[in-house]
Amino acid sequence: MTVETSTAGILVIIALMALVTVVTRFGGVFAMSFVRISPRIESFINTMASSVLIAIIVPMAFSGDAGAIAALATTAVIMLATQKTLPAIAVGIAAAGLVRYLVG
Repeated sequence: MTVETSTAGILVIIALMALVTVVTRFGGVFAMSFVRISPRIESFINTMASSVLIAIIVPMAFSGDAGAIAALATTAVIMLATQKTLPAIAVGIAAAGLVRYLVG
C-alpha cells in the first residue's frame, strides 16, 4: 500500500494513526470492563508499565548517542534525588538538547 506524500496524503496518514490510537485506547478499556480486577491482575498491570518503559530505555542506553546517554543519566539522578517524574524528564530533555547542541 502506498500513500501519496502530498499534503492530503500526509493528513490521511495522520488521521489513520489517530484512529488506530483511539480504537486501541477505547478497545482496551472496553475489553477490561469484562475482567474482574483481582490483586494479581492489578499487580500485572502495574508491572507491565515498568516493563514497557525499560524495554524502550535499555536499547537507548547501549546504542544511543551522547545526548541520549546524558538524558538517561540526568533523568535517573534527578528522579532518585527528588522522586518527582516531571522535573526529572524536563532536566533529561534539557540535557539531551544541550549535549547535542554542544557536541553537534
